[in-house]
Amino acid sequence: MPKLKTKSGAKKRFKVTATGKVMSAQRGKRHGMIKRTKKQIRQLRGTRAIFKTDGDNIKKYFLPNA
Repeated sequence: MPKLKTKSGAKKRFKVTATGKVMSAQRGKRHGMIKRTKKQIRQLRGTRAIFKTDGDNIKKYFLPNA
């Protein structure tokens, strides 16, 4: 059976931590910043851990070698 390839889009969007959590950038910062408060924009910086069940699916189907 051939090796499973990692999806190249997932490589750019997700990162697996040492404990196995899947991290990704936060949603809601692509457009429409003018209507958001400064506090909202500030809090959307950085990354956030994805829910465990979603993270398990990402690791299984998109990041098999992570």
